[in-house]
Parts: sequence; structure tokens; C-alpha cells
Amino acid sequence: MLGFDPKAARSVWTAAAVVVILFLVYLARRTLFIFILAVLLAYLISPLVNLLDRYLPMQRTRTAALALTYVIFIGALALLGFEVGTTVADQAKALEAKLPVMIQQWEAPSPGAPALWNSLKAEMLRRAREEIVNGGSSLLAAATSAGLKFVTIASDAIYVVVIPILAFFFLKDAHAIRQHLLDLVDAGPSRILADDLMADIHLLLAHYMRALVVLSLAAFTAFSIAFAILGVPYGVLLAALAGLLEFIPMIGPLTSGIIIVAVSLLSSSNVLLVLAFLLIYRVFQDYILSPHLMGQGVEVHPLLVLFGVFSGAEIAGVPGAFLSVPVLALIRIFYLRIRKARMESKLSHPEPVKL
Repeated sequence: MLGFDPKAARSVWTAAAVVVILFLVYLARRTLFIFILAVLLAYLISPLVNLLDRYLPMQRTRTAALALTYVIFIGALALLGFEVGTTVADQAKALEAKLPVMIQQWEAPSPGAPALWNSLKAEMLRRAREEIVNGGSSLLAAATSAGLKFVTIASDAIYVVVIPILAFFFLKDAHAIRQHLLDLVDAGPSRILADDLMADIHLLLAHYMRALVVLSLAAFTAFSIAFAILGVPYGVLLAALAGLLEFIPMIGPLTSGIIIVAVSLLSSSNVLLVLAFLLIYRVFQDYILSPHLMGQGVEVHPLLVLFGVFSGAEIAGVPGAFLSVPVLALIRIFYLRIRKARMESKLSHPEPVKL
């Protein structure tokens, strides 16, 4: 006899609702990414806001501390952009102009080198040309929509203003937002679990964002000094590239390393010393600096990091790769907290022993 199972119906409706929510999130992924960037910016500057708010006299709100923080932050970015950006732009133009000559010089057989090395160089150049030719068709096809892409890029410029404004409101109303989210959960174990989850997420995002910025600045500083000592041309440009690519886990540092080695080869720099520096710095950062900065909040296995980076890149490009590690860490936090809550519930309400 056919009947209606309310439990099965609830499960089906729940699964359908989850699918619809995920689909809506995918459709709104661009807007969500903007809000995520605003949250990360808020976490980045929140220590300065808290410090100024503590020392500014007679303040009932955080508005004055926020305004002063933005003045300091924007001023520091403008100064850094002027001092470093002009040098990077000049070196980029010089490298672009000299690159064909460098490739020609490197393509010529080295008189004192073994025949194996010369054949290896020729093979590398041949493969590079094939990749460029094979990718040329896609580049030409994409050029037809260049006008539309230009309009899109121009419209994206407004986010440079929108993201700091959103971060301002996140910082100003952070406590109220947190309280409203907690009020959505009934009092009891569920609310305690929600409170613990929000506290863990807060610590995770704070550690992760500040660690990324420190790692990026550390890479830029170390690479600039090392390249100046080793006499590597376009050192500031390469150091800036390495610092920016630190924001993409694993793939970013690998990409910057390949580019640095390629430029060193083309410019006839001491490639062995450059390689030694890259290896030493990577060991120092991965095993000493990064674990110290990240703390215990981001404990994700390297295999999962690689999986997350490649999967995120396939789903959402560079933004997906950038957000892959914090998303994996958030999933880990949810799993551990829910598992801990269930274990505590079992211990406090043990099942009766059957006789």
C-alpha cells in the first residue's frame, strides 16, 4: 500500500533547498567575492582600528578610529605605490623592450658549453614557440570581444571604491552583525555551537589574512635584497611579482620561481645562485615563517591544498584559487566543531544499557 512518508519528504525538500541555494550562490559568485574581499580587508586593518579606538579619548563609536585608520592605510598604499610602482613600471618596460634581444642571444649556441646543453636550449625554445603558436589562435579569438572586455574592466574599477566602503561598514557594525546572526539560533546547545563556530572563523580569517600580507611583504623584501646582491636585472619587478603571487597558495610561488629562473637564464645571471636562494627561502618560509604566522588555525594537508587550488581555479579562476585554502580550513572547522558537539552530547546523554 502506497503511503506518504513525512521524514522522506523532509529529506527530499532539504536536499532540494540545498541545491537551489548552491545554484543561487554560484549565480551570485561575483558579488559574493566582492563582499568576501571586503571582509578580508576589514580583518586586515582591524588591529589598527582597535588600537586607535583604544587610545582616542571620549569616543562612543568607532567612527573616528575608522576614519583615521583609512587615512593612514590609504596614505601608506599611495606612498608604497609611488615608490615601488614607478620602479616596477620602468623595469617592466625595459624588460619588454629587451626581451627579444635576450631571447636571440640565449638562442645562439654557447661556444664553451657541451653539445648537450646547446641541444637542450634549442629544444626548450622550440617547445616555447610551439606553445605560443598553439595559444595564438585562442588569443586571436578572444581579441574579437576586446571591446566588451574593456567595458567590463572599466566597470570593475568601481570596486576599488566599493570594497573599502563595505569593509568600513563591516568594521563599524561587526558586533551588531554577530549578535543578529546568533539571535537566529535558539538558545541552548545549538547557540553555543554557533558561537564557537563564529569565534573559530573569526580567528581563522584574522590569522590567514594578516599572514598572507606579511608573507607577501617578506617575500618582496627578501627577493629585492637578494637580487640586488646577486646582480639580477629587473630585481624590483621580479620581487614585486613574487610578493603578489604569494596570495595564491603553492601555484603562485611556483609560477614566480619559474619566471625568475627564466629571466635569470635570458639575462645570463648566475642561475645557480638564484636557484639556491629560491630553494633556501622556500624552505625557510614553508617550514618556519608560514607555520609561525598561520598559527593553529589553518591546518590543511598539502594534498588538500593542491586539490583546493586546482578545483577553485577551475570553478572561479584566480578568485577560486585565492579562496581555496580558507574555504578548506572553514570546512575543517565546521567538521571538528560539529563532531565535538556530537561527542559531548553522547557523553552527557549516554544510551541506556540493555539487559
